Amino acid sequence: MKRPSLLIIWLTVFIDLIGFGIVVPLVPVYSRHFGADGFLIGVIIASFSAMQFVFAPIWGRLSDRIGRRPVLLMSTAGAALSYVLFAYSAGIADHATAIWMMILARSFAGVCGGNITVAQAYIADITPPDQRSKKMGLIGMAFGLGFIFGPAIGGISLKHLGASGPGWIAAILCAANFILALFVLVESHKPTSEQAAPRPHLKQWVHTLGQPRIGTLVYVFFLATFCFSCFEATLALLVCDHFHLDIQNDTTTATTATYLFVFCGVIGALVQGGMIGRIVKKMGEPKVIALSLTLTAISMAVLPFIKVGSPMPLTWRVLTQPEGLPWVMMLAALAVLSIGASLTRPPLFGLLSNLTSPGEQGATLGVAQAAGSLARILGPIFATTTLHYSPILPYLTCTVVLSLAAFISVRRLCRAA
Repeated sequence: MKRPSLLIIWLTVFIDLIGFGIVVPLVPVYSRHFGADGFLIGVIIASFSAMQFVFAPIWGRLSDRIGRRPVLLMSTAGAALSYVLFAYSAGIADHATAIWMMILARSFAGVCGGNITVAQAYIADITPPDQRSKKMGLIGMAFGLGFIFGPAIGGISLKHLGASGPGWIAAILCAANFILALFVLVESHKPTSEQAAPRPHLKQWVHTLGQPRIGTLVYVFFLATFCFSCFEATLALLVCDHFHLDIQNDTTTATTATYLFVFCGVIGALVQGGMIGRIVKKMGEPKVIALSLTLTAISMAVLPFIKVGSPMPLTWRVLTQPEGLPWVMMLAALAVLSIGASLTRPPLFGLLSNLTSPGEQGATLGVAQAAGSLARILGPIFATTTLHYSPILPYLTCTVVLSLAAFISVRRLCRAA
C-alpha cells in the first residue's frame, strides 16, 4: 500500500485553489456588471462563506470518523459542479436571473468547501508536531500559487472565451483534480488514532472555544480573515474608482484585478513556500502571528489613499513613467499586505494543530475554518456596503481590527509561550 504523500495532498489543494483563484477576483466585477448594489455584491461574495461556515466543522468531524480521502473526493466533485453553475450564470442575459444563479453557484461551492480543513488535518496526520507550522505553510503556498495561476488563467479565458470561459476552465480543472485524487491520493487517518466523542455542531464550537489558547487562536483567525475578506471583496472596486477604469464597456477592471491578485499571489507563495519555516523557527509562532497582523494593518491603512485624477490602466509602460507613481505605491502596499497575510495562517494553524489531540484534528480545524467562513460572510457585506459611502471607512476599520488582533496575540499568546 502506498504511503500518504505530502506532495499529492499539496497538488490536490493547489489544483482546487487554481479553480478558486480563477473565479474569486471576477465575482465582484461580474456582480456589479449585473447591476448589483454594494450590499448585494457583499451577499453574493458571502454566500460561499455562509455555507462553508455551516459545513466546514461537519466535514472536519466526518473526516475524523471515516477518513480524509472520501471527504476530499466528495468536496472536490462538488466544487467542479459549482463552477459549472457559475459558468452558466455568467452567460445569462437576464441580470436578475444571473444574480440569483451566481448566488446559487457560490452557495453550493461553499457547501463543498471542505478541502482546506481536511487537507490541514491530513498534513497533521503525517507530520511531526515541530514541523507542522512549516508544512502548514505549504497550504498557504498553494493559496499563493492558486492566486498566481488562477487569476492569470481567468484573465486569459475571459479575454478569449468570454464571460463564461473562466467558470468552465475552473470546472475542468476541478474535475481533473477529482480524477487525480481518486487514483493517487491514499488515506492518512489511522483507524487506531485516538477518537474524541462525537459532539453536535454547537457543542463542538463551545468545546473548542472553551480551551483558552485554542479559543484565542480561533478568535484571532476570525479577525484576520474578516479584514482580508474586506480587502478581497473591495480591491477591484477600489481600483476601478481610484484609477477611473471603465467597468461597463470593457474588461479593463477585471483584467487589472487579476493582475493585482497574481502579484499578491507571487509574494504570498514566496513567503509561505520558502521563508515561513525559518521565520517561525527563529521567532516562534506567537510572535510571527503578531508581526503578520501588524504588517497587514499598516498596508490596509495606506491603500484607500492611493488614487489618481484621470484614467490610468495598469501597464508596464505606465509603471516606468513618472506618472505611474500611484501604481508603484499601490504595488508596494499590496506587497506589504501580502507578506503580512502570508505570515498569519501557517503558524496559526501549526500552533492550533499542536495544541489539539490527534483524534480531534479535523473537528478543531473545522471550527477554525468555520470561524474564518463567518468572517468571510460579515467582511464582504460590511466592506462593499461601507465602500459605497467612503472608500476609507472599510480599510481604516480593518486597520483598527488588525491592531486589536495583534494586541490580543501579544497578550494571550506571546506571554503564554
